[in-house]
Amino acid sequence: MPWYAPFISIDTSLPDKILRTIAVYLVIVILLRVAGKRLLAQMNSLDLVVVLLLSNVVQNAIIGPDNSVLGAVVGSIVLIGFDWGLSWLVDHNKWFAKVFEGDYTTVISNGRANRKALSKLGIDDRELASALRRQGVDDVTQVQHASIETDGSILLELKLSERAITKDDLAAAVAELKTLIGASQAAVPDKG
Repeated sequence: MPWYAPFISIDTSLPDKILRTIAVYLVIVILLRVAGKRLLAQMNSLDLVVVLLLSNVVQNAIIGPDNSVLGAVVGSIVLIGFDWGLSWLVDHNKWFAKVFEGDYTTVISNGRANRKALSKLGIDDRELASALRRQGVDDVTQVQHASIETDGSILLELKLSERAITKDDLAAAVAELKTLIGASQAAVPDKG
């Protein structure tokens, strides 16, 4: 056997390797979709172990008995290419977006946690509080609206009374006060 054989010898046929890679990719996408946004949003150490082991479990399903460098390159190209193609379809087709990404989930509305939605996502009060603290919020009552997006990120809208003041807000308030003071002074008769 020549020295370069492990680099170019493919033990699994090219079409078989391509089909295996796409099939495993789709199964993992479906599993992640079924596992839900919680896995993406609040990955804890147990979830991380699952993801790490999952990659090891499916490795042989993708490459089969092939341990060649060329086989790994083909599998990598198929994975990245198929992912790119599917991402393009999701970005340009509402049906694909709905199937593969779903919709956002409202978890807080007007300062009240949506228990049904949180339960469906598998998020408990402790995890919700932790996610809110990471975004600088101390309590659910401060939040007007919060949703978990399709990518697992949490989008918050604070109640008006809880929002931080900006320079523009301060400048507008000062201008309004100056106007009120000016109008008040103009209304007072001059005692001269």
